[in-house]
Amino acid sequence: MSTDTTRAPELTEEQELLQQTVRDYVRNHVAPHAAKYDEAESFPEIPWAKARELGLCAITIPEVHGGTAMGTVAASIVVEEVSRVCPSTAVTLSVHNSLVSSTIAKHANDAQRQRFLPNLASGEWLGAYCLSEAGAGTDASDQQTTAVRKGDRFVLNGAKLWITSGTHAGLFIVFARTSTAPDLAKRSRGVSCFIVERATKGVSIGKKEEKLGIRASPTTEVLLQDCEIPADNLIGELDKGFRIAMDALDVGRIGIASQALGIAQGCFDESLKYAKERRQFGRPIAEFQAIQWKLADMATGIDAARLLTRRAARMRDAGEPCAKEAAMAKLFASILANRTADEAVQIHGSAGYSREYLVERLFRDARITEIYEGTTEAQRMVIARALLG
Repeated sequence: MSTDTTRAPELTEEQELLQQTVRDYVRNHVAPHAAKYDEAESFPEIPWAKARELGLCAITIPEVHGGTAMGTVAASIVVEEVSRVCPSTAVTLSVHNSLVSSTIAKHANDAQRQRFLPNLASGEWLGAYCLSEAGAGTDASDQQTTAVRKGDRFVLNGAKLWITSGTHAGLFIVFARTSTAPDLAKRSRGVSCFIVERATKGVSIGKKEEKLGIRASPTTEVLLQDCEIPADNLIGELDKGFRIAMDALDVGRIGIASQALGIAQGCFDESLKYAKERRQFGRPIAEFQAIQWKLADMATGIDAARLLTRRAARMRDAGEPCAKEAAMAKLFASILANRTADEAVQIHGSAGYSREYLVERLFRDARITEIYEGTTEAQRMVIARALLG
């Protein structure tokens, strides 16, 4: 059972149909396999194959390039629904649709869109986003990967860390330094954005991280050694790629807010069901006020997170600046996901500590939502800057 407040704010008929399609997909093709992929720490092959078939890889891609052009709200719906059961599959879809496909759709030129988007829309290529480095986490401007122009080519060298889907990606959005900034305050001005195909000589996959959660989403190093790409693979203007990175993170944060929202909803659904079934002192534990208050707080927080997330997504679809709103949604939803997961385990008691129950996995998966696409602290920085002008 669910609170089923997912229609607030109201969805269009097309969005409601998508939501139901994704719920059916999750029930039939994700839920039966999620635990085994988590246990094996392996890529969710069956859910991904079905997602391709259903067009869930094409949500943010224009129809002319093989996409469905349903937009950010639709992508948010997909990620939320999948995250109720398998946040690993959800983040795979989120990065592909938001950080990669929407970035190319918005910032690339016509020739680049025609060349790369069809393979992303079909899911033949899975997209990965390469911004983070050993010294470039929250301070993403400190890029040490370099791209040097040689005639009609760029030669890339460097190492990218914490790359979602690195093992299976067919295309990478890569940020690299193309000029040396005169001082720290201006170093972001020397960063450029490139498209790098997996088959390119000099691209290799390094260490795969062993993680606490979202273990069915492979996270790796991506190594670039004398990697030559056509100069035509530059997205936007030379030395101005950092703006693209920050714009991509706005929509990426909406994706992670959606993931956190879905985790919270999944925890609530499982907790409500368990509280009605579990009996102590001769009655269901749902009849005890301590449990009722936990459920009430969960449901209230989920509604608030959904409103924040949908607002940011609608602003993005309308072409409105939404950095503050995306950060607010990601901040609130990620904190909520962790709090709700903690309460869900508590409601389940010792059962919540067992891998037999979904809340154990959601508890582990929730933690990353306060870290990637900008930490909780970074979101507060973004919000404060917007408020202070």
